[in-house]
Amino acid sequence: MPKTSARLLALLSLLQARRDWPGALLAERLDVSPRTVRRDVDRLRELGYPIAAVKGPDGGYRLGAGADLPPLLFDDEQAVALAVALRIAATTGAGIEEAAVRALNTVRQVMPARLRHRVDTLQVTAVAQPGARPDSRVDSGVLMTLGDAVHARQVLRFDYTPAFPPGAVAPDPAGSPPRRVEPHHLVARGGRWYLVAWDLDREDWRTFRVDRLTPRTPTGPRFTPRELPGGEVARFVAARFRGADGSGEWPCRGQVILDLPAAEVSPYARDGVVEEIGPERCRLTLGAWSWAGLAATVGLFDAGIEVVGPPELKAAFARLGRRYTAAATAPPTEPPAPHDGSAAP
Repeated sequence: MPKTSARLLALLSLLQARRDWPGALLAERLDVSPRTVRRDVDRLRELGYPIAAVKGPDGGYRLGAGADLPPLLFDDEQAVALAVALRIAATTGAGIEEAAVRALNTVRQVMPARLRHRVDTLQVTAVAQPGARPDSRVDSGVLMTLGDAVHARQVLRFDYTPAFPPGAVAPDPAGSPPRRVEPHHLVARGGRWYLVAWDLDREDWRTFRVDRLTPRTPTGPRFTPRELPGGEVARFVAARFRGADGSGEWPCRGQVILDLPAAEVSPYARDGVVEEIGPERCRLTLGAWSWAGLAATVGLFDAGIEVVGPPELKAAFARLGRRYTAAATAPPTEPPAPHDGSAAP
């Protein structure tokens, strides 16, 4: 790389590192004269970089945002870090995989061979999560719209299609009034994007799946952000997924005694509480979305179980017991005959 091009790259890297740079300090860092700094700034402007002159005793420069995206210059570490981030983003399952792959190909094509080889040695394999659904793809334009509303603190309107049980017919969202919310956070969890917002009509906090909403324009007036329950968005979102009411508690919670040591149960108890009551016994307090689901989860430990309570959990065990007994005693059905086009003997 010619010396001038290398210096331009170093100058651009410095301008990106902080808001304002005195001209004399830039000259000192680059080991050139202030006049050379002025010439290099002019060259960067010709390439499309919006560099403004800053008034003051020493004078200086500031890199701003322009109307068009100028040619990007990265040093080796920045280029590799960007490519690695894009490769990981292409496997997240968060709905931006296609855009990440295209961006990675664009960056890779302009990389020198030495950097391209470093990036190509990183192979990331996506492993689908249990129960992952293929319907959670999110348009990048929707993410940008939501992100802008969160940043600008503007009321957002959108059509929303809630989840419905399999076989149920969901109503047409176009026939319902749009939701009106104060958007606070855009978060990714478990391969999906969620919008955390204050619902103006329901006067409560809500978490919306982004792949189920369609923003309406224009956005509404600006708002003063409310304090999020718990103070931290990570804690709030985790509580929403643990309990239907957002209190951080599961709707169904029970207690059992297992014929297993506490040390063996604890690693698999999720957010449950395990108490040792003997060398080979422990008390497990656990929650779930349904009593049948809670009973089935406890049954995974494959040990003797004593239900402490509540009665709903004991009734769920009885229902599952009847189902399992019926499945175990039902006569086997004849497998279907192979269909190969030939007649039966």
